Amino acid sequence: MINRRPTRIAAAVLGTALAVSSFSVAHADTAEITPIEQIQGTGGSSPMAGQDATVRGVVTGAYAEGGFRGFYVQSAGSGVDPSGQASSAIFVYAPDEVSSVNVGDYVQVSGEVSEYYGLTQLKAGSVAVLDEPAESVKPLAIPLPSSDAERERFESMLIEPQGDFTVSDNYTLNQYGELSLAMGTSGILPGERLLRQPTDVFKPGSDQAKALAEENEQRAIVVDDGATLNFTTNKNKDIALPYIDAQQRVTVGAEASFIAPVILDYRYDLWRLQPQGQVIGADDADIAVNFEQLESEAPQEVGGNVSVGSFNVLNYFTTTGEMLDGCKYYTDREGNPINVRSGCDARGAATSESFERQQSKIVAALSKFTADVVVLEEIENSARFGQDRDAALANLVNELNDEAGQQVWSYVPTPSVVPADEDVIRTAIIYRAEAVKPIEESVILEDPAFSNARDPLAQAFQRVGGNQNTRFLVVANHFKSKGSNPDDGSGNADTGDGQGAWNEDRVSQAEALVGFADELKELRNTDKVLLAGDFNSYSAEDPMQVLLEAGYADLGAAADSQSYLYDGLVGSLDHIFASEELAGKVTGQDIWNINAVQSVGYEYSRFNNNITNLFTADQYRSSDHDPVLVGLQLDKKN
Repeated sequence: MINRRPTRIAAAVLGTALAVSSFSVAHADTAEITPIEQIQGTGGSSPMAGQDATVRGVVTGAYAEGGFRGFYVQSAGSGVDPSGQASSAIFVYAPDEVSSVNVGDYVQVSGEVSEYYGLTQLKAGSVAVLDEPAESVKPLAIPLPSSDAERERFESMLIEPQGDFTVSDNYTLNQYGELSLAMGTSGILPGERLLRQPTDVFKPGSDQAKALAEENEQRAIVVDDGATLNFTTNKNKDIALPYIDAQQRVTVGAEASFIAPVILDYRYDLWRLQPQGQVIGADDADIAVNFEQLESEAPQEVGGNVSVGSFNVLNYFTTTGEMLDGCKYYTDREGNPINVRSGCDARGAATSESFERQQSKIVAALSKFTADVVVLEEIENSARFGQDRDAALANLVNELNDEAGQQVWSYVPTPSVVPADEDVIRTAIIYRAEAVKPIEESVILEDPAFSNARDPLAQAFQRVGGNQNTRFLVVANHFKSKGSNPDDGSGNADTGDGQGAWNEDRVSQAEALVGFADELKELRNTDKVLLAGDFNSYSAEDPMQVLLEAGYADLGAAADSQSYLYDGLVGSLDHIFASEELAGKVTGQDIWNINAVQSVGYEYSRFNNNITNLFTADQYRSSDHDPVLVGLQLDKKN
């Protein structure tokens, strides 16, 4: 019968790379030792899979809790020469033995070799801690390879990654305790540290877009927490999230520097860097990476004498779920409803208490947003709930003025003619009355192209103290989203070129928008037009080409950042386009990175999801899109 508990023996590993634990037991079982390199082999999988083997090595990482249920061992004395063709380390799956093994132990392990979803491992039958001296493992200081074949050479080895790293994704940090880094800079987009959406810079389906997609995969690496926990499940919500708390953030775009060795690992179809022990909380001793702390109290200065912005307010609904029948909710770790999941027309907060948290963040962000005119997306269409259409909008403006301590903000009221069939969310426009004044009433475009999107809203403004020459038009937009891939044969299915579903409809919406703007120029006696909002299209995609070909300039393209993060790639779905007559009066532009770059864990919708309280009533993660801002110089003389 195999003894499945480890034999404890006094161990001494020579060198200083890993600390060593001492124990006292007799001796290890005699067995033929197989070099770990022989088990790993030089291919993508072990040539010894299914065979029994006995190995010796130094424990470099141990994980008694968190789901790994095992440890890594590496050949004694290895880590000096990076030229080896086979890895000198292996993961040992040992759920019964791991709690008695420590980093630095010199061990002998016998068991069956297997491939666990691409990771070569040894399923332990016996584990013994040896009393023999052994040379220490030294972390291998190497630039991280970009190809799978090169990474296989170092699978499960202790390394010190060399080079520059930038946080590129944090979306699953609050769920799985993982984040992604981008290595170095792009060879295709010189100086680009992040991973760009290919269709944000190149024509969809083009060779250039495909090349960038391939490079993105090669530059990406996951930093894990030494666990497989899902922190959103009830049983794990009382375990502190790794790496972050209310003060320490892991922000996309931040520099990341390694302060301790890590293990190159492969799990869940991705290459990962594992700490040497499970990370619990933001200050755990096993944290191996330091993250630059980025703060942004206000957008960059954009100059000019009038500024215009776009802000997605993430389903700002004063009608909460508790006011309606049938609502189903996302809940916190105590089962309290936080935000609406389905079952009713409300899309925002579940309760008044949750709404106050949501509103506090939106008000904090808009109060620091320096635009004179702000296009809003995803605000409640209160008419759908039997109220005045502007009720939620008026509430937001009142809150902004309360925060300012004076009447700073006004909103553009609903026009006299409104489409009969509108969505539960709408676009809106607010403005600083000291800077601009509306000219005539607003206009809503009613066009079949927008039957599955939000109808554009237009308003003419004139600078306070200015004349006809300072007049300009703002059109608020929110095109059809990329999700919910249709199968109705409409031509809107996702073709796989990077543009997502409903692209044909977004093209039609762009075409209708151009026609709408042309009509408005005549109606409002100005050729200065801004088309602003959430277009749900990246910069090089077909709908945006419609606007560019019509003579509009994408002002956000000149900014040094993007407005959205999806699947670890940054790109801009939010844009401000200027007509030819207005483009020459642009003085600056900025995309204020306060939302998309932050972990979703900071959203009001994730309140009390974890024992670590991440909520703060500030501008960070007030929405999932970043605001866009442009400056204009509008003078009385053209």
